[in-house]
Amino acid sequence: MKQPIRNIAILAHVDAGKTTLSERILFAAGEIHRPGRVEDGLATMDYMPEEKERGITIESGVAHFEWKNTWFNFIDTPGHVDFGAEVDMALTAVEGAVLVVSAASGVETQTLASFRKLRESRVRTILFVNKLDNPDYSLDETLINIEETLGVRPVLMSVPQFKNGKMCAMLDVLSQSRLVHSESGAEVLDDGWESDAGAAEERALLKKYYDEAVEFASNFDDEILSLALENKPVPPKMLLRGLKALAASDEYVICYAGSALEGFGIRSLVTALSFFLPEVPTFGENELGQVVRLRHFRGVGEISLFRSHVDLLHRDWPAGFEFSRLKANMLLPVDEIRSGDIYAMVSPFETELGQVIRLDGCGMCSESAERDAAGNVVENVALNGNTAPSISENYLPLLQTRVECVRTEDYAHVERSLSVLARMDPSFRVQKDDGGFWYLHTVGEVQLDVLLARLKREFGCEVRAGSPEVRWQERLCREVGPAENTFQIGPHKMSISISASPLEGDAHDIRLSAEFMEKAPLEILAGVRSALLESTEVGVLGKGPLVGVRFEVHRFEWTEGALPPMIKKCCADAVAKLVKPVDVQLYEPVMELSLECPVNFAGLVTGDIQARDGKVKEIEGDGKTHFLKADVPLRKIFGYATGVRSISKGTALYSMKLLGYRPATV
Repeated sequence: MKQPIRNIAILAHVDAGKTTLSERILFAAGEIHRPGRVEDGLATMDYMPEEKERGITIESGVAHFEWKNTWFNFIDTPGHVDFGAEVDMALTAVEGAVLVVSAASGVETQTLASFRKLRESRVRTILFVNKLDNPDYSLDETLINIEETLGVRPVLMSVPQFKNGKMCAMLDVLSQSRLVHSESGAEVLDDGWESDAGAAEERALLKKYYDEAVEFASNFDDEILSLALENKPVPPKMLLRGLKALAASDEYVICYAGSALEGFGIRSLVTALSFFLPEVPTFGENELGQVVRLRHFRGVGEISLFRSHVDLLHRDWPAGFEFSRLKANMLLPVDEIRSGDIYAMVSPFETELGQVIRLDGCGMCSESAERDAAGNVVENVALNGNTAPSISENYLPLLQTRVECVRTEDYAHVERSLSVLARMDPSFRVQKDDGGFWYLHTVGEVQLDVLLARLKREFGCEVRAGSPEVRWQERLCREVGPAENTFQIGPHKMSISISASPLEGDAHDIRLSAEFMEKAPLEILAGVRSALLESTEVGVLGKGPLVGVRFEVHRFEWTEGALPPMIKKCCADAVAKLVKPVDVQLYEPVMELSLECPVNFAGLVTGDIQARDGKVKEIEGDGKTHFLKADVPLRKIFGYATGVRSISKGTALYSMKLLGYRPATV
């Protein structure tokens, strides 16, 4: 019988203790000898220099471990909003996830965003309430906050115990057992605990939560319901069966509690991952597997994080393919690949995110399938409903930064390197300028800083980067045109007549004349469409893309042998003639800022936000902590991390998300 495989991700808001929990899981499973501390820069999963410096996860780290005869691939995802695309990509390759909720802060903005992503992706979720080593943080209040904010009923399956104000043990509800630390710091069963002083109180607490779990599980299992109605005991195996059905519902969520920092509650949580996660899905026939992430290692080159769809021994691997285990930043050779498992893959051709690679029964590419330029079979399909294009569309770049080479001779190398980085991160885009430089479009400042650092460290590129600017939106105020443009190089000549009108929303519409569509070959039609869409990326004022435009092509004439760059140039010049600065209005991005800080800094923090043209729309507090939400123009909140750290003496926590665009007043 093959060993079961489960792929899991860990998600959380920044500073909820997600990476610390990851380290504790690896320690509990025996994969590492001691858990590394994030604040010391020693976390196993945070291996990039930028991660160690900032104390945050940037790339989805991958590790593996065994627990109760189940093989786990384990993905530690970023919590910072700038790297949300990393989370989306991770969710295409997992059966389950642990969502960490800090008892210190409750459900925060990224907690809620992560939970929604998990629900949309239909990824089975287990909650872990963290930071309960501080007795001032209330488990009950956190559970109430979870139910009110996430809209699900948490079913608590582990309960922390304290002695002299310090966490000393965990009660496991399903096994009705008590766990304590051994001399090595690992959690072990506390044999004979029922004879200890206070055992009666702990037994009563276990019974309370066991009966509560029975009550909830009875909604999904008729046998449990029958026993409960007759006041008969429900054995743990039967309860487990009911809880498995409960875990698959939308109304309830299995919940564990403890402290990742102190190492309490980890064993119960990992055991739950063995119990409550679904099996890996059944894949299509003749599929080698799917690319779920791209990485670049200096000295190795590009690798694909790859989920296998087949069982293959080394001797049966397709020619040119190599597979390894990826553990943080280490590649470990393997002798076989198994269906559902995750590997690092080196392929003989360039892969794309979301790509499924097909093979025939002999390990060769199917002749009937579509091939790429290198002759390799490729097909883009979804796993868990996600594909790379949809992920890219979910992230609007809010900043643009001009970058140019330090040395002219490095131009080709920098361009190739930027292209690789853009393929690795669906939320990062590169726009080439005819003047010999590039605009980098990023979600936020942290993402930009990391990309520039990686460009130098991983690819050896020396570039000069300008200051990041807000990427605005430009919108047509009126109908314009028609405009005419003619372009000629040697014997090749083309001309176009176009007009434009504004549309609601951000999408574009391109309408071609019936005569043009009848006589033009597909490559010319596609070239014109592509060229017009590309011309909107630059905008008219250079502040951002031109959005929400309907182009109408009244006429397009060309000579045989016209090349795509000529079509692009002809259309771009026509758009420049058609739309003038007076025809567009700027719209600026507005961010929703969520912030919490100690109450003694509330006045300073609120005043600073208002000085940035922010509009405070929600204020709450519990006597110790001040919470607020505000709408702030993005252009006014550059460098906010430094400013708020200064006025709050490093105690404020905040997150931002795009609220929308509004007409600019500057």
